[in-house]
Amino acid sequence: MNNKKVIELEMGAGGQKSEELIKNIRKVLNVKGKWKNTKDDGAVFELKNLWTSNVHNGHLMSIPKLVFTTDAFIVDPLFFPGGDIGKIAICGTLNDLAVMGAKPIGISLSLVIEEGFSQSDLEKIINSIQKISKETGVPIVTGDTKVTEKGKIDKIEITTSGVGLASKIISNNGAKVGDDIIVSGYLGEHAVALLAKRFNYQTKIKSDCQPLISEIQSVSKYLTSCKDPTRGGMAAVLNEMAQKSKTNFVLEEKTLPFKKETVAISELLGIDVFSFPSEGRFVATVAKKDSKKVIQILQKFNKTAKVIGWVERPARHASRSDAGGGLWLKTSIGSVKKIEVPRGKLIPRIC
Repeated sequence: MNNKKVIELEMGAGGQKSEELIKNIRKVLNVKGKWKNTKDDGAVFELKNLWTSNVHNGHLMSIPKLVFTTDAFIVDPLFFPGGDIGKIAICGTLNDLAVMGAKPIGISLSLVIEEGFSQSDLEKIINSIQKISKETGVPIVTGDTKVTEKGKIDKIEITTSGVGLASKIISNNGAKVGDDIIVSGYLGEHAVALLAKRFNYQTKIKSDCQPLISEIQSVSKYLTSCKDPTRGGMAAVLNEMAQKSKTNFVLEEKTLPFKKETVAISELLGIDVFSFPSEGRFVATVAKKDSKKVIQILQKFNKTAKVIGWVERPARHASRSDAGGGLWLKTSIGSVKKIEVPRGKLIPRIC
């Protein structure tokens, strides 16, 4: 028997196996230096470290923090209702900066293209990127392009990196006991759009792929933690936020942010709806006293923004005694069940 270890597809799906792979990579890299938040959506650098003094003409200067992030995209199909791989690539990186509280200032674009790829399709993809760049006012400032032999990759791969500036960093470990859990709109619609295209069934749902900069900036001062539920969906993201904050996140079944069609499709395909990714939504925690105000603001962007649960101490109840924190669902009949970090092969090539 060959016991040689290999990389498995599920290691890139955003679930438990992904966490283990990244943890092992981190052990080797042994990240050091003056960078902070290196386990968040973006790494943070204190720009004041570059100055010997932050006092100018007798006044304390407010020096922003630099946020840096990068992401790679392989999507199947490349074009789908509501977007394409180019739109996902730029929105994904812009949103990783936005959920950290940063205002994006520049994006890099790296393309690896398979020999024989349609120039017309490439033009459509680049136009999608340009459209979002123009809408958000964030330029593509640098990049690289390679063409590889046919069969070496599957059509096209895109890597985008981004930098932004933030006066306040929103970390994914900042949830506090007593906070409300909020969502900026219905989740899982990106998964539904791609699955519909892949399996050729009819749906009116389009991908939720969009930039989140304006939405998050409008409420950023109120948020205690924030993240966009991409790979692994809400199950992966809220478990991560809960564990890093050493709290329990409790969702109410009656307020779950899924359309009936999304739930129906998940049941039809036998895929847990909690693992359905989104590309233009965010989940966050906010102090209860501020949640009503935050929802009112967010509903100007999306009427389906709402409170979906709350944050509590891990050992508050005997039936929910995870010392390290976790994600739980309070059902409509009053019972409570644990929502695990997704395991196994989820939905490959979806973002």
